[in-house]
Amino acid sequence: MRAAVIRDFSEDLSIETVDDPACPDNGVVLEVAACGVCRSDFHGWVGEHPKVGKGSILGHEYCGTVVEAGPQARHRIGDRLIAPFILACGTCPSCATGVSNACANQITPGFGTPGAYAQFVSVPFDHNLVALPDSISPALAAGLGCRVTTAWHALTDRAQVRAGEWVAVHGTGGIGLATLLLARALGARVVAVDVVDEKLEHATAHGAEAVVNAANGNAAEAIRDITSGGAHVSIEALGIGPTTNASLECLRILGRHVQVGMPAGSGMMEVNMRAIYAKQLSFFGTRGMPSWKYPSLLEMIQRRAVDISPMVAREVPLSGASAELHAMRGPTSPGTAVITDFAA
Repeated sequence: MRAAVIRDFSEDLSIETVDDPACPDNGVVLEVAACGVCRSDFHGWVGEHPKVGKGSILGHEYCGTVVEAGPQARHRIGDRLIAPFILACGTCPSCATGVSNACANQITPGFGTPGAYAQFVSVPFDHNLVALPDSISPALAAGLGCRVTTAWHALTDRAQVRAGEWVAVHGTGGIGLATLLLARALGARVVAVDVVDEKLEHATAHGAEAVVNAANGNAAEAIRDITSGGAHVSIEALGIGPTTNASLECLRILGRHVQVGMPAGSGMMEVNMRAIYAKQLSFFGTRGMPSWKYPSLLEMIQRRAVDISPMVAREVPLSGASAELHAMRGPTSPGTAVITDFAA
């Protein structure tokens, strides 16, 4: 099969012919229809993720059709499926209590096992996979696997956002844009923060009630002014110290901060503990979404309670993934890229 392989960190991916993946006994092999190019992939591509090395195949936002099924698999050849990026075992204490995104035995394609920057991908623990409705295109579905699901869980589980609350979104890339769209669908008021005017204009066009360019001054202070005292919920979608602290500092008393962005580098950062202490803030970490929440999210999209089509800005070939990763070194344009042609 054709795959995009890391041969050197921060260099163009090598488009190669590699062995087809083996089918796991408890899972399936998918012919990949689409795979998102995510900022999490960028962290692996530059060598900042401990499970990504030279020879790795990235890609954790994917959907496709079953071409081979193991003897213990729940799905069958021909099924059109979408997968959360965390493949949970289904039997550990976390899985048994409904928090499969914290599974101790989880597998994440692209991070430790070959991912979906390839024509085929092996998917163990196929009980995590769900049927992809015909009304949702593969390109749109690929954006669900990480960014939309992570944002949905952050808002509905960790932050428990309520209608009428102010939600500040720091960073309007893939996860930030998904957070904006979903928060508006929940009835929240959104203020979006970025340093790229084009992305702020895009956020306004898709429901942000206010925007702040963090390059032009104190973003936290501006948000407190806009929201008459501070946001109720603040989502950090970049994983860096300055935006994490701006997220904390923009909150009102008893506000809720949710750390969605994957921390860069070593993951260590200094945070404003005085803000947490003095305002009695809640600080939540989050990663992914339990697979059992997928059907309700898909149902919302199908009945048009939320329009996530702005997530996909462009479809690219497999050979175009490198350019998308290189672009993440600086400010990026609105929306995300999805690989939909694996022959080019």
